[in-house]
Amino acid sequence: MRTLLSSFLHLGKAYSFFFQRMKDFLSMFLMISSSLLLFSWVVRIAYSLWWKPMNLGKLLKQQGIKGTNYKFFFGDLIEHGRSIKEAYSKPMNLNHQTVPRLLPFIHQTVQTYGKISMIWDGPTPRVIITDPELMKEALTNKSGHLNKLQLNPLIKVIVPGLVRLEGEKWAERRRMINPAFHLQKLKEMVPAFSISSSELIKRWGNLFGTQGSCELDVWPEFQNLSGDAISRTAFGSNYEEGKRIFQLQNEQTSLAIDAARMIYVPGFRFLPTRKNRRRVKLNKEIRNLLRDLINKKEKAMKMRESGNDDLLGMLLQFKSHDENESGNSVLTYEELIDECKLFYFAGQETTSVLLTWTIVLLAMNPSWQEKAREEVLQICGKSKPNSESINQFKIVTMILYEVLRLYPPITMHFRHAYKRIQLGEISLPAGVDVLLPVLLIHHDPEVWGKDAEEFKPERFCEGVSKAAKDQIAFFPFGWGPRICIGQNFAMIEVKMTMAMILQHFSFELSPSYTHAPSSIVSLKPQHGAQIILHQL
Repeated sequence: MRTLLSSFLHLGKAYSFFFQRMKDFLSMFLMISSSLLLFSWVVRIAYSLWWKPMNLGKLLKQQGIKGTNYKFFFGDLIEHGRSIKEAYSKPMNLNHQTVPRLLPFIHQTVQTYGKISMIWDGPTPRVIITDPELMKEALTNKSGHLNKLQLNPLIKVIVPGLVRLEGEKWAERRRMINPAFHLQKLKEMVPAFSISSSELIKRWGNLFGTQGSCELDVWPEFQNLSGDAISRTAFGSNYEEGKRIFQLQNEQTSLAIDAARMIYVPGFRFLPTRKNRRRVKLNKEIRNLLRDLINKKEKAMKMRESGNDDLLGMLLQFKSHDENESGNSVLTYEELIDECKLFYFAGQETTSVLLTWTIVLLAMNPSWQEKAREEVLQICGKSKPNSESINQFKIVTMILYEVLRLYPPITMHFRHAYKRIQLGEISLPAGVDVLLPVLLIHHDPEVWGKDAEEFKPERFCEGVSKAAKDQIAFFPFGWGPRICIGQNFAMIEVKMTMAMILQHFSFELSPSYTHAPSSIVSLKPQHGAQIILHQL
């Protein structure tokens, strides 16, 4: 018995010694693993934030591309933000020399280092290209390796759907949506544009007192108008039904702009900050409202109370009945919501800014306002314009092109090289951004002449191709296969609205108007667009 007890004691000591050694081994293993993991993180951070940027910068400089020097982590973000803040702190003179105000840091970089130069977006080198030929080549993207930037999750929420897709997925989605923007389909939308414009004219007509004139900020007016038009033509509803969606998307855009002004740290969106909680709530409410709109439309189509001739009706034909099914030829419910969200946003934004700047520039140039009015009255009289009369507008079209040249809705395009690509004689390594400053090219005196900063619609009298020294220097809606799908939609709506405004009113800038263009998602008036409206 004593021998057996002694054996158990020796066995217990052996187990104790074994477990102690195992514990020591595990502690050492965990310590070594943690050290290796920490070392790995340090190496990855050093590679991403120092070695890789420095190497990419060296490869670009070896090709003669000059620019700013890399500053650890932040790059040029601080200087860029400071220059924008300073430019927007005061209004500009009543002219069209907008480049120093809207793109101050890029403008200064190009002046200092040349038309092909380099800046830094954090640790990513960004090559500025202001040569129209190279810009066209970049936007055409024949190699397939120069694609959209991967936006951080706090920003890309405002631009989902088609605009974020790449490759075959994008091509298939574009084929789904294209029929809604064919010329014949756009002609069928003209009556809906007419209804929206007529309501605007009626509302403005009710503003006049005994003086026959009134002051009006046209910027919010055109936001409401374009919201109503996209609601009617794309979703078979009206502005009041989509009003809450527009309001929420405007707030969502403001929060996205805040996020764009800082460097995104992966995982930050999951932190329960006040703004992050608001972002989640906004996204959820917008998607719920769109889901209700889709369900309502789908039910109306089944009851034959609504057709499939608008954008939403067409997209519903591709909707998958299996929520787990996803492929090139079908849309899941969430993908359908993304497309609706994109068209509510883009459909309102592009048209409203073009209308606003057209009114401002015609108020600044009364002789061209009168020429446009004479053309509209000669073609339409006092009758409402239709698709045939709109196609006859020559002077109005010239004016709109010149407005788009001086005040393009989007001032810059961005691309990212996911593999090494060749642009002309430049070899761009993978990991480099490309910045295509539309505004700089549109204002370049070497391309447009010494009067590039002046409002001269006559430069388009023979069409777009002969307006500038370089035939491809006009990029208001982009270029290549990814050119804005809604450009003809926007142009027809703007021509309809402008024609009806010119038929009923004349206008001049109000003394309270402050000329302060600001590029926030699109090119908007920072302090509104106040005019004095006169009834004809």
